[in-house]
Amino acid sequence: MIRVDKIAKKFTKFVDKGKKVDFYADYDISFEAVEGEVLGILGPNGAGKTTLLRIIAGIMKPSSGKVIIDNLEYENSEVKIKRKMAFLTGNTKLYKDISVYELLEMTGEYYGMRKKDIVSKIKYLTNKFDMESFLHQRIVALSTGQVQKASIARCLIHDPKYYILDEPTSGLDIISSKTILDMIKEEKKNNKCILYSTHYMEEAENICDRVILLNRGKIIMIGTPDEIRRKTKTSNLRDAFFALVEDE
Repeated sequence: MIRVDKIAKKFTKFVDKGKKVDFYADYDISFEAVEGEVLGILGPNGAGKTTLLRIIAGIMKPSSGKVIIDNLEYENSEVKIKRKMAFLTGNTKLYKDISVYELLEMTGEYYGMRKKDIVSKIKYLTNKFDMESFLHQRIVALSTGQVQKASIARCLIHDPKYYILDEPTSGLDIISSKTILDMIKEEKKNNKCILYSTHYMEEAENICDRVILLNRGKIIMIGTPDEIRRKTKTSNLRDAFFALVEDE
């Protein structure tokens, strides 16, 4: 289980004449996510989604609060926690001068997998994502859709327990997006816990068990899509979000 307890992240920016101003990208955020659940984190650009997910993934430290994963904290169990995770963003960059096979092999070794298990998993993922035709091509020569398949395979190779997906379908065509959404549905069936950030409200309605609506770094509502629609007396999450923002 992932437990986020009163997370806040403060930044400093410079305004007119070099004056420093502090602001919070996220403030007083708490929630839990469990196995077998797709938890959507929704909100417009600048709502604090990416900062929050980077903190949960251990890429960024919070200004206050803590993240607890399977009763472990990053302060004394960072490696153990990260071995349980996969992190994917819409702009994930891969090493362009190696092949897909080399990328997957390197990732498996990074997570301490045995050689024979790496070979077996690469074979499985190659078939799963139909990568045979470009498995040994350099990543720089691949199409956007092929790169995305390679990136998803990179996330799957060590069989993570937790997925942190930060707007992974942003800017992708409908076929590439479907590959990611199908992966999410399948991994949910495998009892994995998936945090899924997006600003595509309709996409989230179809795939998320529960949703966190974020605005200006704060949670404005948590619940199932049905619960949120019912409480806001709306017919979809987009209208629910606007209704909540107006109430604020």
